[in-house]
This record gives sequence, C-alpha cells and structure tokens, in this order.
Amino acid sequence: MLTRHKLLRMTDEPTLSVEDTLAALRAVGEATRLRLIALLAESELTVKDATAILGQSQPRISRHLKLLAEADLIQRFPEGSWVYYRLADGPEGELARGLVERISREDPVLAADQERFRAIRKAKAEEAASYFAARALTWDRERSLHVSEDDVETAMQSALGDTPFQSFLDLGTGTGRLLEVFSEQYSSALGIDASHDMLAVARANLAKSKLGNAQVRHGDVYALNVPPRSFDVVAIHQVLHFLDEPARALAEAARALRPGGRLMIIDFAPHELEFLRDNHAHRRLGFAHDQMERWLEALELDLEQVTDLVPGDDTENNLTVTLWLARDRRIVTDWPARDTSREVA
Repeated sequence: MLTRHKLLRMTDEPTLSVEDTLAALRAVGEATRLRLIALLAESELTVKDATAILGQSQPRISRHLKLLAEADLIQRFPEGSWVYYRLADGPEGELARGLVERISREDPVLAADQERFRAIRKAKAEEAASYFAARALTWDRERSLHVSEDDVETAMQSALGDTPFQSFLDLGTGTGRLLEVFSEQYSSALGIDASHDMLAVARANLAKSKLGNAQVRHGDVYALNVPPRSFDVVAIHQVLHFLDEPARALAEAARALRPGGRLMIIDFAPHELEFLRDNHAHRRLGFAHDQMERWLEALELDLEQVTDLVPGDDTENNLTVTLWLARDRRIVTDWPARDTSREVA
C-alpha cells in the first residue's frame, strides 16, 4: 500500500507532508550534516572525500551520511568498493538545495570546506588527465582511421535535432563527452561505463563543465540498473564493437526507452582491419546495415535514419562510421505522464 509520502512523490510538483518536512529539517539540523549538504550541493562525494574536507573520522562521517540518506536528503551509489553520495532528486533534495542557497557563501567554515574541496577536485582532475594522456596515443591511432570526431558529433546533433528532451542515457560514456555535447537539450542525464578509470575522467570533465544535471555511474551494459521506460534518448557511441553480444546490449538499451523514445547507435561499418582485434580489443569488425536493422526490428524499434560517414578519397582513413537512429514504436500516450528520469538507481 502506498503511503502518503509515496503518493506525494508521484505528483508533478515536489511536495512534502508536514511530517516529512520536519524529519528532513531535523536530519540537516546539525553542523556537520549541514556542511555535508552544502558540499553535496556542489558535487557528489565519497566518504574519503568528505573525511578529508571536514577533517573528521570515517566512522563519524559515515554515520552522518547514513542519517541524511535515511531522511531521503541524499542518495548513495555503490561503485566497486566505493560509494558515491549526492543530493537526492526528490522533494527532500530540493528542500536541501533551498537551504544551501540561503546560507552566506562568506561563512568562514563553509568557505574553508569549499577551499579544501577545490583542492581535492583539482588533484582528481590531474589524476584523470594523467590516465587519459597515458592512453592518448592508442586512442589517437584509432581515431585517425575514420572521419573526425567533430564530424561524428555534428551528425549526431543533426540526427536528434534541436528539440529539447527530458532524459538522456549514454551507454559506455567513456570520458562523458556526449553528456557535454547534448547538455543544452536534456534536463537530466546519466552516463554508464564499466571502467572506473574512465569514470574518473568523466567526473573531472563534468565538474570542469559545471554540468550539475548530469551524472555518471559504474554499470554493465548487459544489465542496466535503471528503471524500464525511463529515458527519452539512449546513445551507444562506439561501444558495440567491443562486445561479444551486441544484440543483448541493444535489448537492454531498448528496455530503458520511454514509449516514442529514440535509440542512437554510432559504430563502424564492416571492415577488415584485423589489427584492431589484437591491439584495441575490438570483438566485432563493424556492423552491416541489414544486420542492425534485424536487431532493431526484433526489439520493436523503427529504424528512422541511417547515415554513413565515409572518409574522403584523399586521406589514409580506412573506417566508415555509421549512425543508426531508431524510435520505440509504442505510443507515447500509453505511458503515465510523470517524470521518471530522476529515479535512476
């Protein structure tokens, strides 16, 4: 049976009962927890981050975070042996954000917290940049084989058009580049990747771009930990050729689409560059149009557009990049009109 609290969460407006409002205020009504809320309003943090910034023990910080989570003010996202925390997206989270906005930025305690937080974020950005640089030569070699990334991104933007949409899911997000490319169009976004190192790069990039409405999570494209029918646009950019079972990943992507939602796939056309298997971990040497169309048809997705980005004849490039855009054929009005984009697990 749904409680009044849960019923309130299902309305369009973020509202709370008097009881829940008092519970949230009691949870945040302590100096350390208020400092934590102020930090989490800026960015997600781990217990290790919070311990370094606030100068308190790990058990103490963990206890405060537990109390805030129990009051639904924050959310926790396990990632391997780490757990990331961020402000909740529901009405309690909005209440917390409102409180933080009314605190003076000149408060000496919070100002010192912010200074330490910036130092930690800078160190993480430098670490992420070092990781990226160590792999840059390998990636640059692969990129040199096809049209420029600018051309690919232009094709993606042209395919989706400039109409805003609510929610965006980027599978195999890597450095989080697509979260930046489409940031002007979505209201909320989630990037998923299996590499913790890549996620560190993506988090640094999102922080640098100040994209507070986008987040990244560790996850498996074969078993997405997101609610079904929860995203307007799902992208799979240069991911399928690394997979043994690309059709299985496509099925998971389709499950995440809202009725009428769009799935955008970018990958290589069939080729014969065998060295990409040995040196770049490619499992598939591209995908033919008819093969992709069969997979999409089996998932009840209508293929709306296919675009081949062919390298020019006067270059040494060898790979053609193909963009497929498909739409979920279910009728939009068949699905309840409520925002589930913020319910990502």
